[in-house]
Amino acid sequence: MSVASEERSHEEEHWAELLANGLTFDVTGLSPGPARVHPERYHLLGLAEAEDFSTSEAITITPGPHLAGGRTMLPVLRSLALLGAMLAELPQVHAVVWHAAGAWSEPGYFRSVILRWIAGGPFPSLGLTAIAPTREGGLKSDGLEIFIGQELVLGPDLARDKAEGTKVAIRLMNWLAESGRITESTSMMGPAGETLRLVPEQNQRIVKVTASF
Repeated sequence: MSVASEERSHEEEHWAELLANGLTFDVTGLSPGPARVHPERYHLLGLAEAEDFSTSEAITITPGPHLAGGRTMLPVLRSLALLGAMLAELPQVHAVVWHAAGAWSEPGYFRSVILRWIAGGPFPSLGLTAIAPTREGGLKSDGLEIFIGQELVLGPDLARDKAEGTKVAIRLMNWLAESGRITESTSMMGPAGETLRLVPEQNQRIVKVTASF
C-alpha cells in the first residue's frame, strides 16, 4: 500500500473514496483494475533489504480533487497518514510506503508511530521522513519538505558518529515539524551540550546545521 500527496488521474477507474476527519481521499489500484506501479525503495523501516514484494500488488491513497490546493496542509497530511495506519492493520498489507520520503515501512511499525503521533506523541521522523548520508559525510532529511518546505542538512562535524548524528537529526526534525520552517539563523542546545547553529540556505530550501562546543 502506498500513501501519496499527489492527486489521482481523472482517468482512473476502479477507485474508492474514503472519508477521514471530514476530508475525502481516493484509493486507486483496486481489483479488478490494474494495480499501481511500486514506488522506488529508498529507505526501509522494519523491512529486510532482501524482502521480495514482486508478487504484491500496490494500491495508493491520495487526497481527493477538492483538496488540490491544500495537499500539503498539515490536517490533510495527518489524515492521509491516519488512513494509511488504519489500513495497515489489514492482514493483506505487506508494507506501507510514504511517497514523499520514499520510505517503505513494516505495517505494524507504520501503524504504531502514526497512531502515537495522532494521539499527541512525537512526529514520526522515521516513517513520514527519513535520513540519508550526504556526499560531504553529513546527514540530510528526506521528505521533511512536504511538511515545512525545507529539508534538514547536518554538517560532517555532527555525523562522525552516525548513531549520534541520527539522534540529533531526529530531534531537530521533530522540532521543525512542530515549529515550522525557519527563515532566520537560530541556535539551540544539542544533546551533548554543544551549540547547534541552524541556518536557512539555498533560498531557504534547506536548513544547514553545524555545531560548536
